[in-house]
Amino acid sequence: MLHINDLTYRIEGRPLFEQATLAIDQGQKVGLVGRNGTGKSTLFRLIKGEIGADDGAITMRQNMRLGCVDQEVPSGPESLMETVLAADTERVALMSEAETATDPMRIAQIHTRLGDIDAYTAEARAGSILSGLGFDGPDQLRPCADFSGGWRMRVALAAMLFAQPDMLLLDEPTNYLDIEGALWLETHIRKYRGTIFVISHDRDFLNTAVTHIAHLQYGKMTMYAGNYERFQRRLAERNRLDMALIAKQEDERRKLEAFVTRFKAKASKAKQAQSRVKRLEKMEPIATLVSEPIAPIDLNGPERMLSPPMVRFDEAALGYGETTILRNLNLTVDPDDRIGLLGRNGEGKSTFAKGLLAILKAQEGRIRAHRKMRVGYFAQHEVDALNESASAYDHVVELMPDATEAERRSRLAQFGLGAKNAETPAGDLSGGEKARLLFSLIGFHKPHLLVLDEPTNHLDIDSREELVRALNNYSGAVLLISHDRALLEATTDRLWMVNGGTVTPYEGTLDDYREMQVERARPDKKPKVDTGPSKADERKARADARKAIAPLKKKAATLERDLDKATATIKSIDAELAEPGLFDRDPEHAVQLGIDRGLTAKRVDELENQWLEALAAYEAAEQDADL
Repeated sequence: MLHINDLTYRIEGRPLFEQATLAIDQGQKVGLVGRNGTGKSTLFRLIKGEIGADDGAITMRQNMRLGCVDQEVPSGPESLMETVLAADTERVALMSEAETATDPMRIAQIHTRLGDIDAYTAEARAGSILSGLGFDGPDQLRPCADFSGGWRMRVALAAMLFAQPDMLLLDEPTNYLDIEGALWLETHIRKYRGTIFVISHDRDFLNTAVTHIAHLQYGKMTMYAGNYERFQRRLAERNRLDMALIAKQEDERRKLEAFVTRFKAKASKAKQAQSRVKRLEKMEPIATLVSEPIAPIDLNGPERMLSPPMVRFDEAALGYGETTILRNLNLTVDPDDRIGLLGRNGEGKSTFAKGLLAILKAQEGRIRAHRKMRVGYFAQHEVDALNESASAYDHVVELMPDATEAERRSRLAQFGLGAKNAETPAGDLSGGEKARLLFSLIGFHKPHLLVLDEPTNHLDIDSREELVRALNNYSGAVLLISHDRALLEATTDRLWMVNGGTVTPYEGTLDDYREMQVERARPDKKPKVDTGPSKADERKARADARKAIAPLKKKAATLERDLDKATATIKSIDAELAEPGLFDRDPEHAVQLGIDRGLTAKRVDELENQWLEALAAYEAAEQDADL
């Protein structure tokens, strides 16, 4: 289907591919993975023929139809349905010819071919694809120009899926989809009759939708059968075996060198020594895929937590002008909340975030926020709005106008961009580097609340794991809007759902939510036979059980935080007591520190016992509830 043979391509003298080889067979669904900047999108451009390789060849099956989602998205007066139907150029040409053909034989051939390509079910198929990607019936009849860029990208994707090319190239297709759209796309790709080559950093998507993983690293490509989890296991095993082989080779090298050093001057052993020298010269180093270091993502939490609640919605309504999007909002955000916001695109997730950020004022009711609360906001348009002519260092100067050069450089080192990118204008940074810069900027003032709207769109898988680590170490509150289920599962402990014009707590899990969306999308729903409790009943029962034991969980979490604070206080006191000359300089303060340490240590013991008891009670209740 597609063969890449000894591909070599350089950018400004730097090799991006060096004799890279890959073969994709018909019907395979291949996920292309690799760090940002390794050349994944460049490979797609090479396959499409937009640029030429320096050496090697890319060959495809003769007459193979290659499809891709162009960056030029549809934006004209044509309706979504018309745009998608027009993507099947063969059908359009045959339908047009059928209206003018007069030869009975040709007319018969046209209608036979139209039947072969399911032309008479085209509108139903196009409608199904558009519906799966989030467009309801009335939306499908609206012109493309009515929709924003992200929604038009969905239309372009729908058109290409409808055209059903022999091989489809997809570059991060889930970036402009919500969870529901991503779930639908996973299912559609699994059933797709053609071949798919997809760039993705979405772990769940790669675990569900693809049959093979192509790993791009150090200019080479390696194919692995199976999903992403299987690829990870095999890569780890390969690295382990490579390292074991390297250790064995190094051991042999040491023995050969020791022999040569010991006997090279001894006449009776000269031949053997010379033989070992030749073996050393011929010994090729073993190549191994050593893990590349991950630049850190630094999200500084507040020095002091605010009293709860930080934000409170009381019968609030939000909207634009006279149009109300959300109403009857009765929610609170506490200083340690980790909230995942669920809901289809267009339901009002971003509207709710703007209300939380005080960008939108309440049309009705009240939104009260702590007057000292600092908020960090990450959104796609914020990445695009970075000053393209300003470097990372310029941003630090703006944030630290009175600091010394050394202080600014020290702070800049925490941005995770590397020395080579510190002076690079933001406009020349990659999407992932821009995202890292924005993370550093929003965390600079140690916000009490982070509102993150699709923060992973430009991050590779390893960087997403680093973001998980950063969020879990961050001490403030988080509201997260994301289609990345792995990120939501790893960093949130509460779910809110935007649905039906309001926002309410969702008591199920992400797996429950996934099941609900898959069930809702099934086209062949049939009346259910009563065979006992339904999955919905089971989900409700689990949700009720979780709700019943929630106070126990909260008590254990509160005690654990208090214990951490008390332990930190002891460390602070110990640091002061360790200062040289403290007792000579301020004996009264030193004595008071000793008294405070004793009281705090007693408090630590009490909190530890209370926390262990509360944790045991919660775990027992959780086991009884069978959660």
